[in-house]
Amino acid sequence: MLFIEYPKCTTCQKAKKFLDDNGVVYIDRHIKEDNPTYEELKEWYKKSGLELKKFFNTSGLLYKSLELKDKLPTMTEEEQLKLLASDGMLVKRPLLIADDKILVGFKIADWSEIV
Repeated sequence: MLFIEYPKCTTCQKAKKFLDDNGVVYIDRHIKEDNPTYEELKEWYKKSGLELKKFFNTSGLLYKSLELKDKLPTMTEEEQLKLLASDGMLVKRPLLIADDKILVGFKIADWSEIV
């Protein structure tokens, strides 16, 4: 599994502790230093079955400063994916990428199903 996090994020810290406590083997990736690519985001979005907006960190400062709440509805899917790929701080985290499931954000019930 691939675990994508921002180490200073307390939710990411809780998710990582959950994985460690459950003995899950994963590859750890810092979202700011190694931002997901357009291709990765597109694949994960399609595989997840979620709406694309769920991949945006809507509580982040960058999301707010770019006024994306108003802009996203008028953007194409491709434009949104390119924007997400431009800066890891726009991407909701943590992300857990498993073979058949993509989890965005940390909800213990959802994560418990995978581990």
